[in-house]
Amino acid sequence: MIGAITAGLFSTGVLKPSTVDYLLVAGAGGGGSGYTNDLRGPGGGGAGGYRSSTYTIPSSFTVTVGAGGAGGLGGTSTAAASKGSNSVLDTLTATGGGGGGWAEGAGVTGGSGGGSGDIGGSGAAGNQGGYSPVEGYAGGAGNNSGGGGGGGGGGGSSSVGTTGGNPNGGNGGSGTSNSISGSASTYAVGGAGGGTGTATPGTNGTANTGNGGTGARGANPGTGQVGGNGGSGIVIIRYPDTYPDLTSIGGGLTYAKTTPTGYKVYTFTAGTGTVTV
Repeated sequence: MIGAITAGLFSTGVLKPSTVDYLLVAGAGGGGSGYTNDLRGPGGGGAGGYRSSTYTIPSSFTVTVGAGGAGGLGGTSTAAASKGSNSVLDTLTATGGGGGGWAEGAGVTGGSGGGSGDIGGSGAAGNQGGYSPVEGYAGGAGNNSGGGGGGGGGGGSSSVGTTGGNPNGGNGGSGTSNSISGSASTYAVGGAGGGTGTATPGTNGTANTGNGGTGARGANPGTGQVGGNGGSGIVIIRYPDTYPDLTSIGGGLTYAKTTPTGYKVYTFTAGTGTVTV
């Protein structure tokens, strides 16, 4: 259990939970793209910001699940991949992960930072929200000899993306395991940087994990390939099953309710809307 759950008496006269355990993960950044006839590897996408604790909830609050950012465009584009979108639980926010830099460019700052391309310099900074504990870490740097840096990971210790190598890019930062749903799952893993060799597109981050998209693989000769899209985020709340179900959940939200032993767990996987306790 993350923290103590307490109860409050709302206007209905029914005793309901006034605090919940929560997991809040933002959408991840996309992986950087290769450039036509360029051997250099781009950076990996930064993981979505990761936050988890206990929170005092009002009788009505907003939930938003952040979308993942698009991977870099490829071809002759010199734009970094897109940043992920924030996830929100009432007044709490997890910041979208930064996009990976193109084959020769810098990554983007975010909840976790995007990795830089081969000659893009240091990886971008994480923890853009300025939270304590931090929501994510910096991306990795390119190594000036072929490989892009990995995107930063979220939430856990030692989650900075590693410097790119040759022929492979750097590893994304490690994510964080969380058992709020009743079984352990790992969230907010940074995307790996792109390496060199046969031109290959990046891989998308898995939906509802906040995992970063991977960078494409550069080649000369070769077409500049697109980066992988960042994985979307997730919002989960839980409270003891001695309390009633949530009264209402806005139609704009996609969710599932589960009942692991002793709890009611609401997992929000897409959209935005108002939740009433």
